[in-house]
Amino acid sequence: MAADHYEVLGVDRDASPDEIKKAYRRLARELHPDVNPSPEAAERFKLVTHAYDVLSDPQQRQQYDLGPQAGPFGGGAQGFGGFEDIFSTFFGGGGGSRGPKSRRERGQDALLRVEIDLADVIFGAHRDLEVDTAVVCDRCQGSCCEPGTHPVTCDICNGTGSIQRSVRSLLGNVMTSSPCGTCRGYGTIIATPCVTCQGQGRVRARKTIPVDIPAGVDTGLRLQLPGHGEVGPAGGANGDLYLEIKVKHDDVFSRDGDDLLATLEVSMPDAILGTTTSFHALDGDVDIELRPGTQSAEIITVKNRGITHLRGNGRGDLRIGVQVVTPTKLGRSERELIERFAQQYKGDKPRLSQFQQGLFAKIRDRFLNL
Repeated sequence: MAADHYEVLGVDRDASPDEIKKAYRRLARELHPDVNPSPEAAERFKLVTHAYDVLSDPQQRQQYDLGPQAGPFGGGAQGFGGFEDIFSTFFGGGGGSRGPKSRRERGQDALLRVEIDLADVIFGAHRDLEVDTAVVCDRCQGSCCEPGTHPVTCDICNGTGSIQRSVRSLLGNVMTSSPCGTCRGYGTIIATPCVTCQGQGRVRARKTIPVDIPAGVDTGLRLQLPGHGEVGPAGGANGDLYLEIKVKHDDVFSRDGDDLLATLEVSMPDAILGTTTSFHALDGDVDIELRPGTQSAEIITVKNRGITHLRGNGRGDLRIGVQVVTPTKLGRSERELIERFAQQYKGDKPRLSQFQQGLFAKIRDRFLNL
């Protein structure tokens, strides 16, 4: 039970403000830590200071004298105390004080942006993320108090967290309830706050969070990691951590849904005669065969070498657009060979035909199945 403030200061209950001030100054000169460094004196000095803070304020002193549940006539409220009591009487509850609020609150959610390579999207990736966040204070373990101490009941609201006051209205005296200004509605006071977290129960720290990024993610997708956000005040529950994915640009491969797209440059002789070739894809080598007479904008599809489906089994395809490269600089012997070929080749001469879109637009449309 909390100590009586009048007894702490050694004054009568009807003491004047000057008598209360004189009593406080006398005890302060005796108990101040600069004069008396003993732990017992320090505790008494805290009680004396708190008692003076309450009794030197006329409003707080009046509420302290009446008690936290004082009604309009100085005792408990008689009959209907106000609208809350009326609602409670006629509708079966819902009014009255809800009790003090808890210091423990859920922590805030956090958003973190993560960049990954296109190759990581195929099979997924593991990351150890370094984040600055709020964690439980090691010194007080979220209690907000110095080790060995604990919160004390607020003697203004007597632990209820709220103050009731009588207000005159057209309906007569009505009881209103508002949060206690001394304890801010918590019902308790942290007399000795933790020196590490300043009575918050949490501190800022850097920690490592292991994350498994699933295969098939794409730019803009958000992953939710429950319980990996900031810890709440007074050691409250952690919020959630959201990861927003950004897939880095790749110089060779691009993405269309779960398919990978690439362009293969082919020389004129290889396009004419056909050939086999191999190149390194994002997840290993790929062997393909070019048939004789391959044309620009043809699409070669390699099954199951694309992106793993985000939801479900299997993978997309790798689609390769062919671009036949016409040489722009020829040596004398090379030019002679081309000229002899042109003389022997009985192909059609250049002529007008139906308009066709450009090579890259043609490849794009074939990639996208337009």
